Amino acid sequence: MSTERPFGRTLCAMITPFAPSGALDLDRAGELAVHLVAEGCDGLVLNGTTGESPTTTDAEKTALVRAVRAAVGPGPSLLTGVGTADTRHTAELAREAEKAGADGLLVVTPYYSRPPQAAVEAHFLKVADATELPVMVYDIPGRTGTRVEPATMRRLAEHPRIVAVKDCSYDLLAAARLIAETGLAYYSGSEELNLPLYAVGGAGYVSTVANVVPRQLRAVLDAFDAGDTAGAALLHARTMPLAELMMASGLPGTVTAKALLGGPVREPLQPADREAVDGLRGALEALLQAESVV
Repeated sequence: MSTERPFGRTLCAMITPFAPSGALDLDRAGELAVHLVAEGCDGLVLNGTTGESPTTTDAEKTALVRAVRAAVGPGPSLLTGVGTADTRHTAELAREAEKAGADGLLVVTPYYSRPPQAAVEAHFLKVADATELPVMVYDIPGRTGTRVEPATMRRLAEHPRIVAVKDCSYDLLAAARLIAETGLAYYSGSEELNLPLYAVGGAGYVSTVANVVPRQLRAVLDAFDAGDTAGAALLHARTMPLAELMMASGLPGTVTAKALLGGPVREPLQPADREAVDGLRGALEALLQAESVV
């Protein structure tokens, strides 16, 4: 992969399949991973929030990476979430991920404790120094309570292994400036900004909705790269009703993705109710029907 797109363009924040008993379903995880790659995902991000990382054990996280690596082979990029609120624990998870065959690390800002920027910077640098793997900084202040401020991001970009950002800051101006100033590969983590961020120099996206419609999301970037900006905008707009229901209806993306794909979630999450499932299926069917209209 190029330095501008170190993990490719189209990354899926993959759900973690569980058996009816609640145990990790590694066979289904491998099958889903193969399907997503075949449908246009350049890479997969495991053990993120969509992957229910708050309720999987360290051993389960490692087992998932190993199983998916074995299933998809060496070609697709495979990142894994290792971020916690504890720097030492995060570094330990990073080392285990490297042993398990991950190609990169997704590291979220330490959450809840709301550390100052100097501490945020030190956290990322210590994790980046823990392995030889490239790091994608996950900036999502709405969940962590702490933003990675632009000045901090500029300093982090000086580390040779901090190469990318999953951006959920909702600050397109700052993202555009940092792309130009630092060379960091910015991946949209907010579905509605997949195309806008890409248009100002972003590398691509890390998408929960890609669990369900990976080919349709990729088509947006393909059209833009082909110079068909109007077509890209149309395709992007077509995905928005489904994306809005999956990501902004009050239910976590994990829940809505599994409502469409099947499989249980772990508590404290609860499955979507019938009304939500019907709405999601209706939006998916509408997208597929619109796609079939030439």
